Amino acid sequence: QVQLVQSGGGLVQAGGSLRLSCAATGRTSSSYIMGWFRQAPGKEREFVASTSLSGKYTYYADSVKGRFTISRDNAKNTVFLQMNSLKSEDTAIYYCAATSGTIYEVRVREYDYWGQGTQVTVSS
Repeated sequence: QVQLVQSGGGLVQAGGSLRLSCAATGRTSSSYIMGWFRQAPGKEREFVASTSLSGKYTYYADSVKGRFTISRDNAKNTVFLQMNSLKSEDTAIYYCAATSGTIYEVRVREYDYWGQGTQVTVSS
């Protein structure tokens, strides 16, 4: 079992930055590919970014490429999502997730464990 506990998020003006954190616990938490998803009101949950076991490789949705950066600190079993140049359309509940697949897993059903979600609101 892997437990994911998120922190960060909040309200920010357009153009601003936020950083989300996701702390993983469990015997094999460092053995999972980690990803971030988001869900806006009335929309389906969508893939945002993922990172490999070492953190060397990353994969991003086109909508956030160049603005968001995913990283992980395996010594602390924590994955981060640095969000810069935020736009109103980035407003959503953000979830971290863990998969035993690859960094190219972009579907919700491919992820095994989920964080509790954290609200990010970008005001225009």
